[in-house]
Amino acid sequence: MTAMTGGTDVKADAGRIKQEILDFIHTYGCEQAPDESFDALARDVFTYQYTYDLPYRRYCAAKRITPASLRDWREIPPMPVDGFKHLTLSTIPTDQCEAVFMTSGTTHGGAMRGRNFHPDLEVWDESMIVPFRHFIMPDRDRIRIAVISPAWDMNQNSSLSRYLTKAVEQCGSEGSGIYFDEHGLKFDGIIDFLNRAVADQEPVMLMGVSSSYLYLLDYLHEHDLTFALAADSRLFDTGGFKSTKRDITEDQMLDELEQTLGVPRHHCVNMYGMTELSSQIYDQNILSWYTDGTSNYLKANPSWVRTVFLDPNTLTPVKDGETGVIAHYDLANWNSCIGILTEDLGHRTPDGFLLQGRAKGAEARGCSIAVDEVISANRG
Repeated sequence: MTAMTGGTDVKADAGRIKQEILDFIHTYGCEQAPDESFDALARDVFTYQYTYDLPYRRYCAAKRITPASLRDWREIPPMPVDGFKHLTLSTIPTDQCEAVFMTSGTTHGGAMRGRNFHPDLEVWDESMIVPFRHFIMPDRDRIRIAVISPAWDMNQNSSLSRYLTKAVEQCGSEGSGIYFDEHGLKFDGIIDFLNRAVADQEPVMLMGVSSSYLYLLDYLHEHDLTFALAADSRLFDTGGFKSTKRDITEDQMLDELEQTLGVPRHHCVNMYGMTELSSQIYDQNILSWYTDGTSNYLKANPSWVRTVFLDPNTLTPVKDGETGVIAHYDLANWNSCIGILTEDLGHRTPDGFLLQGRAKGAEARGCSIAVDEVISANRG
């Protein structure tokens, strides 16, 4: 792709890139794509972003990585997540974007929120629903869903809110609903939903952030309520205990949920997502349960996302099994940066990868240096 600056050129190139990504998603789904196919499209997306995303181009140029010098997709510089707070990363003018998803976090200097701009949501929606059906719904097309976190109509700057709403639209059966409003959880509606599920013994799914489950558990304990949901019911959570005061681990929460709702651990699944990404990553336990009766709780990607683990100091790849800072390369993230350097730690195994928490102290050194490099490359 040649560097072009006209509005017509960027729109034409954006349309071509989008279609290539949609074709890739529809061709490979959640199966492993050939390395050469991923590499070819990753290079194309990088060239497009290098051409039209000026802050990202400055960062890559400072690291002496250009489309001409690139030998492999792994050399594409991943943008630190804090870069989305300090820079406007978009190939399309932001006033022409249909949506902007924003993080909920703040910095010490005030309310600086990470932003991920989307000219339209066609690729985002497809990158959401294909893995959702694969990892969460391998045994059925639809299920009765209760969402216990804010939906799209409450927060159109939240990628999770859109995610939850799309899940209900695409995979929810009759009786599905949103049980969260401006006042918080709609406990009466949730209890009615659970009572109906027990009465007709129809499998259901609850979906929400971990903190919503904690508030629900507190309410159920306070009112001495337990339920025995039907076999094949499932609980879907997105992690995150930031806003809660209750000291509890994920395993403890899942034990309480099993005792209170009757859903076994192998039907509780966690989704890993980020505002800065356009795709999500999943536990494999529901898929593995319906595939061969096992429970594989390690994370897995769809075909258009590759995850690498980097030495915390040098940001060079570590060997499989060694702990590293996580970087994701998401082809669906076509408008901002294909590579995202997270602040999370993990390691790869032959059956998936394991998250090990947030990088802190010395472990976060490489991330901090990368942020400094981003700001320095764009200063002035």
